Amino acid sequence: MKRELKVKPIENGTVIDHISGSKALKVYKILNIEEKLPITLALNVPSKKGVTKDILKIEGLELSKDDVNKIALISPDATINIIKEGKVIKKFKVDIPKRIDGIIKCTNPNCITNKENIESRFSIEQKNTLKIRCEYCEKFINSIIISK
Repeated sequence: MKRELKVKPIENGTVIDHISGSKALKVYKILNIEEKLPITLALNVPSKKGVTKDILKIEGLELSKDDVNKIALISPDATINIIKEGKVIKKFKVDIPKRIDGIIKCTNPNCITNKENIESRFSIEQKNTLKIRCEYCEKFINSIIISK
């Protein structure tokens, strides 16, 4: 007999679906979620696309635009579902923006954003292979460090 684990649906909050396999914990960390919020985390769930995905359900949380941009940088194929009274009222795929201000830290130690209290600014030059350039020092970054 096949056993299946059922996960209780949320009443009000956000479901982040189609997170790239094994990246849900990274998404969880960058969102700085209050400790008191109920959270369901599913890792390496089979997907209809033939690969595995992660799912993060957060009761009582609405994401900001910055939060959605952070998720897009970590998992560009993620889908956001907004839940109200147990029903999906809005569903959308994350989209990597053309420019990101203040949420990524430049990896160049000599960049002015690391020396003075200046908000970082990055332009996304390529979305498919994710090329991100600092608008101050013009360095391409290879690893994303979320600054807040």
